[in-house]
Amino acid sequence: MILIANRGEIAVRIIRTCRELGIRTIAVYSDGDRGAMHTLMADDAYALGGVSAAETYLNADRILEIARRAGASAIHPGYGFLSERADFARTVIEAGLTWIGPPPEAIEALGDKVSARHIAEKVGAPLVPGTPDPVASADEVVDFAREHGLPVAIKAAYGGGGRGLKVARTLAEIPELFDSAVREATAAFGRGECFVERFLDKPRHVETQCLADMHGTVAVLSTRDCSLQRRHQKLIEEAPAPFLTAEQRERLAAASRAILREAGYVGAGTCEFLIGADGTLSFLEVNTRLQVEHPATEEITGLDLVAEQLRIADGQELGYEEVPTRGHAIELRINGEDPARSFIPAPGTITELLWPGGPGVRIDAGVKAGSVVSGNFDSMIAKIIVHGADREAALAKARRAVAEAVVEGIPTVLPFHNAVLHAPEFTAEGGEFGVYTTWIETEFAETLSRLPGVMPEPAAEELAETERVVVEVGGKRLEVVLPAGLGISRTAAGLQRGKRRRRSAAPAAASGNAISAPMQASVVRLAVANGESVAAGDLIVVVEAMKMEQPLTAPCDGVVTGLSVAPGEQVSGGQVLATIE
Repeated sequence: MILIANRGEIAVRIIRTCRELGIRTIAVYSDGDRGAMHTLMADDAYALGGVSAAETYLNADRILEIARRAGASAIHPGYGFLSERADFARTVIEAGLTWIGPPPEAIEALGDKVSARHIAEKVGAPLVPGTPDPVASADEVVDFAREHGLPVAIKAAYGGGGRGLKVARTLAEIPELFDSAVREATAAFGRGECFVERFLDKPRHVETQCLADMHGTVAVLSTRDCSLQRRHQKLIEEAPAPFLTAEQRERLAAASRAILREAGYVGAGTCEFLIGADGTLSFLEVNTRLQVEHPATEEITGLDLVAEQLRIADGQELGYEEVPTRGHAIELRINGEDPARSFIPAPGTITELLWPGGPGVRIDAGVKAGSVVSGNFDSMIAKIIVHGADREAALAKARRAVAEAVVEGIPTVLPFHNAVLHAPEFTAEGGEFGVYTTWIETEFAETLSRLPGVMPEPAAEELAETERVVVEVGGKRLEVVLPAGLGISRTAAGLQRGKRRRRSAAPAAASGNAISAPMQASVVRLAVANGESVAAGDLIVVVEAMKMEQPLTAPCDGVVTGLSVAPGEQVSGGQVLATIE
């Protein structure tokens, strides 16, 4: 039996492969995920007891306790959470369980971006200038920028996925961005160390999907392009990476094999690189886990990468160093965010859901109609993956799939996907691929501002002839079907309706001289105090939701009044946090 130490669509994805292979699965869940898809689909489900990530999916001791209690023989960490924590992997192995991932030593060597840079240097992989070790202060970042020039990237040494990554284009903004990177890294990965490297302006983000077995074979399956990003987090990925030269593809593959062999890597992993506008190639990092975008590679290779992970963990040989690819695949991440409002996260309840179908369309989802999208976790709710004979066919299929998709109740990035799939910079209609990692925030920003917004609406509630009640017995999830009208379920539903009414009655986002929370969030930093004089554009407060920080600034010159929130406090969407008099 395999315990899946994760949630959402990746937990569902792993469960499906295990079911095909006849392997029983154990799900774990937070209080808010009691009725989530992964808990319904697994053979057993156990409560972690808590709401936040720290209390639940990052609680290594609790997960191991459940694994022992449930009789698990292996743990699959998915991606995010504990997947790149060497200490957790080591503890799993020491407990006599199979760890479905790379050795702890490889996670330590490559998960630490500074150490990974040293390995890349040793094997001759391409690299831009960077600090050899983490920096201790913003002053060191300023010194590096003065020596090597701007822009510079401040990057979490123990993380990925764009969290803890800030790009400074002026010396003046370095202190604030350094502090923000440290906060994000600490919140997401438990460690705040950051290093600095020269930032390639307008770079493409390309990567290689790799598998390595216990017998020394390292296979590079394909390249992917992941340049369409917001806040340095990916929104669209495609495989193979288009518009690369044969020499670039060969260099990417050779560097990837060399890095993974030097690190003694075993399992699925991704080597990431940047390609500058002038063709400069630079190693970025290794993600020591399965990637969110792995389905794009699956579609062009015909491989089930989760099944390959299980084969590798079982000690089997891969039996290949490369595989033939067929056609082109594009993956669209469906996030609960409002693209017309700078991709602000938008927790809430999904009231209606209709996914596209047809030839060449795949859906990897972790939600269903009625699912509550929590602000405590990542904003991604699903992925639409399409496969066509070539890139042009895949683009046409992606446009059709987006047009068919319906998600109601919360804003999503579907309007963005619809717009970008017609943008000539992305489709390369003029023969030139014009997308780079900050293209969305810069050249596509005006188009974003014109996208239709979607305001969430409360779900209508109906009493059926029977009611499903989820209960916990000794911390294990059980579902009971009862006749309607017994009072238990109705009372609970009434309480939930009351909560929703109160939440929907929250004031709309304030205007004028008031600063209000753009969404349900937690306060992470106050930059000013009551009575302080500020100028328009000065930072007032930083809030965080769905693992993204959102700085809120003064709308005008004046004096701060009415600031009554504190770091760590939860605020609702539209709540006034301060006023500038």
